Amino acid sequence: MFVGEQPGDREDLEGKPFVGPAGRLLDESLKEAGIDRDQVYITNAVKHFKWKPQGKRRLHQKPNAAEINACRPWLDAEIAVVKPRVLVLLGATAAQALLGRDFRVSLQRGQFIERPGLPLTMATVHPSSILRAPDDETRELERRAFVQDLKRLAQLFR
Repeated sequence: MFVGEQPGDREDLEGKPFVGPAGRLLDESLKEAGIDRDQVYITNAVKHFKWKPQGKRRLHQKPNAAEINACRPWLDAEIAVVKPRVLVLLGATAAQALLGRDFRVSLQRGQFIERPGLPLTMATVHPSSILRAPDDETRELERRAFVQDLKRLAQLFR
């Protein structure tokens, strides 16, 4: 089970998670890591798209703690129904929603974590952070590191 932050503009409009540019990057990375997306349940920690208008565009806004906490019962219910063997938390918002506000993806990225009440968990970057990297070289380095995290995950199921 993969948990992202919140729907983006495309996801909000289509009603499905990870269908925009970050979703395409996730799809490509899963395939490269040998993980079948059809075998993965994908959701978000926050269930609504928080945004502000800028011209004709809707710009993403980071959800606050109250919004994350308000959506937690839905996320807990999804985990209870899906019963994942592993949770993959994509980005700081998803990681902090389930592992606490002090959790830092930058320090524990790609590590398997055991916590009471949760399945085996791994946190890594959100694909959108890769897309926001300042240049092509940095984007490629981040993409490769993301695929390596996913390959470590894939090894659990071989």
